[in-house]
Amino acid sequence: MTASTHSSNIGPSSNIGPSSNIGGHVFGAAALASGLITLAWHDYSGWHQLCYLAYAAVAAQILGGAAMQFRRTEKASAGVLGAVYLVSALLCVPGIVAAPRIYNNWGNFFEQFSLVTGAAIVYARLSAAPSRETLQRVGRSLLGICAASFTLEQAFYLGATAKLVPKWFPPSPMFWAVTTTVLFALAAMALLTNRMALLATRLLTMMLVTFGLLVWMPLLLSDPRNHTNWSETAETFAIAGTAWILADLLGEYRLKDVVAAD
Repeated sequence: MTASTHSSNIGPSSNIGPSSNIGGHVFGAAALASGLITLAWHDYSGWHQLCYLAYAAVAAQILGGAAMQFRRTEKASAGVLGAVYLVSALLCVPGIVAAPRIYNNWGNFFEQFSLVTGAAIVYARLSAAPSRETLQRVGRSLLGICAASFTLEQAFYLGATAKLVPKWFPPSPMFWAVTTTVLFALAAMALLTNRMALLATRLLTMMLVTFGLLVWMPLLLSDPRNHTNWSETAETFAIAGTAWILADLLGEYRLKDVVAAD
């Protein structure tokens, strides 16, 4: 269903068809890249004890990321990628249980869970089951919780965050570490309270894309043999894709509401 559909066909229980899919393309491309990176470095992280599942997960990321680029296979791809990222998130739980006071363990979980959120929104968006209000509310809440975790992770590791910011970027790396932490917090509050959620999601998307372009890409180009630079770059763009998916969703519904009102 496009934004030009007559208002009589627009209702809470109507089938929700995406009119914009840029976020999905970014998300899928990042998933594809992540699978190729894992395959190249043979770094299966929490999957190392599940050898066969590790190879299956890599194949799912590669094939799922590629399939996300096509409308006919987008829903199936979202289901596959969502399952992979859900298992990846669950594999972080033992680390949390073993050392609950180390926030990095929680941060790893919510980074993976944010990707589950992106895949789930795409899948649900292409299904007839959820109402648009439910999908918006759940999507906002899940990404809002993840944004709150990003806030805490940066706050706890503020010095490490500042070291990632290029030193030439004015006024100072610590300024941007603090600023982006505050912006994550504001995004989380906007999403969880549904106050200026669309604007907050768009700005969150821009900030994450900027992280990828100005922080991780220079590190990747300066040290292309470093696996972390590759994996963090892919993950950053995947999370940006999730935020973009939600922004597309909220923007699409805002437009439909305007059409319905007319």
